[in-house]
Amino acid sequence: MNRYETVAAQYIQTWNETDAGARRALVEKYWTAEATYTDPLAELAGADAISAAIGAVQGQFAGLVFSLGGVVDGHHDLVRFTWHLGPAGEEPIVVGFDVVELDGERIKAVHGFLDKVPAGA
Repeated sequence: MNRYETVAAQYIQTWNETDAGARRALVEKYWTAEATYTDPLAELAGADAISAAIGAVQGQFAGLVFSLGGVVDGHHDLVRFTWHLGPAGEEPIVVGFDVVELDGERIKAVHGFLDKVPAGA
């Protein structure tokens, strides 16, 4: 696995962690202290806000899992990838595309785009 694939895998791992304490530990491990996350529905900064938002998404989509939706690409300190959210091994309910800025090997900022979202979500 190259650097960019590793970051994407760690990111997905964090989004799939359902235990709040373990998830917070992953955010602290893989993200910088001043990390930001921005998508059409949220603008967040810091480990508390990011971890809480992930927990809220898990509550909204209980039992679903995040997975990579294709090839991970990157250059310099940028990573881009598509992700899926849905029942394991089935058609995704939500599809997104993220661009991640790195500081070394840790996530500094996420710029997220939502390509497929169910009505009413």
